[in-house]
Amino acid sequence: MLIQLQSEPTSPRRVVLFGAHGFLARHLQTGLRARRIESLAISSLDADLTESSSVTRLQGLVREDDSVVMLSTLTPDKGRDHRTMMKNLGMAETVCRAFEDVRCAHFVYLSSDAVYDAHQTPLDEDSSREPVDLYALMHTAREMMIGSVLAKVGIPFCVLRPTNMYGFGDTHNSYGPNRFVRSAVREGCISLFGDGEECRSHVYVLDAVDVIVRVLEHRSTGTLNVAANEAVSFRHIADLIVGLCRDRVRIEHVPPADRASRSVVHRPYTVSAIFKAFPDIRFTAMEEALGYYIEAVRAAVAGDSGPAIERAGGSVRR
Repeated sequence: MLIQLQSEPTSPRRVVLFGAHGFLARHLQTGLRARRIESLAISSLDADLTESSSVTRLQGLVREDDSVVMLSTLTPDKGRDHRTMMKNLGMAETVCRAFEDVRCAHFVYLSSDAVYDAHQTPLDEDSSREPVDLYALMHTAREMMIGSVLAKVGIPFCVLRPTNMYGFGDTHNSYGPNRFVRSAVREGCISLFGDGEECRSHVYVLDAVDVIVRVLEHRSTGTLNVAANEAVSFRHIADLIVGLCRDRVRIEHVPPADRASRSVVHRPYTVSAIFKAFPDIRFTAMEEALGYYIEAVRAAVAGDSGPAIERAGGSVRR
């Protein structure tokens, strides 16, 4: 649940982003500019959080009236082993050490819904954190590490746990809308594991940006899952994309490598908390969001950086 320290939305003086070049970070920067909110995006070139020498660098960059959003994470596509986990924990240690001696007005940490045990459903903010892999364990540890330090120095802290995020500019190519759209447009084919019957909640990246900005404007504290209000099957997503694409797209059913030992796991959410925190929030319908996404990918493939890209909230990286 969230506690709003500001009942009326007020733009933060400045938003400092730890992590400048990621998928969500780029969209968030665009969203902040659209709302005329000053921001400073810190990349690894400015301060490499895996290096302890960056502690003093961070302390020199962050001001007392800043709102900080931590997006810096090595995602599973960069590795799922203990080495990747330790690098991620090293980033958190650098941040913890920096904020032992410097203050900010508000700190928002982008975690993941992976911290929950997938078998305990429906999921909500009160679900227990029971990580089942090193990536989930890493986020659980970082939430606790950063939260403990900020509590000691009195900095308001918010943890956001987004579900599977999709949209133009995704860099991870994870199974689901991102991979399906890319392969449908580029290859005319969608590869679906089994019958695609598993249900997941997905969140459009621009809706995730909206939630983050609202949290910043209200100086929210606590924990919130960033999830849409409907879990849908992968087959349903594939069918939507086939219907939205102008060219013929085929669906191939392929068995997952671990199919023999794998059971079908649905992952629904109870999302009352997000509507209680922000009663007027509205999520983009998946069919509409996928339409923007497909248009943008088509435009990018054609080398066009015009209206389709803008509608999807992205930019072509050349």
